[in-house]
Amino acid sequence: MPIPIYESAEDYLEAILMIQQKKGVAHSVDIAEYLHFSKASVSVAMKKLRENGYITMEKDGALNLLEPGREIAERIYERHRVLTEYFVMIGVDEETAAKDACKVEHDLSPVTFEKMKADITARRKG
Repeated sequence: MPIPIYESAEDYLEAILMIQQKKGVAHSVDIAEYLHFSKASVSVAMKKLRENGYITMEKDGALNLLEPGREIAERIYERHRVLTEYFVMIGVDEETAAKDACKVEHDLSPVTFEKMKADITARRKG
């Protein structure tokens, strides 16, 4: 059973998912480049994610999300996309919106997040 996860681990899992969607495969070096972290820091984090049942690593270094890791990554990535869209809708430039979404995506309550999603849907229709 996976242990409770921290914000930094959520960021790593989200990065794996995003890189996989873009490139088809994610390696630790890709994560380091994407998050602007040292390769050593990413290596330590990947070891912890493996030990806690969130990812596996192939012999060639390819990272795979296990179901618990995929669920977290997809949840955080959805929050990131929705928050970025919402901030852009209210007039924030795309770059600032994406940066702010990264800051908020981990801490926003499910209730507030669902209200924001509903507001986006209403704005699209109206």
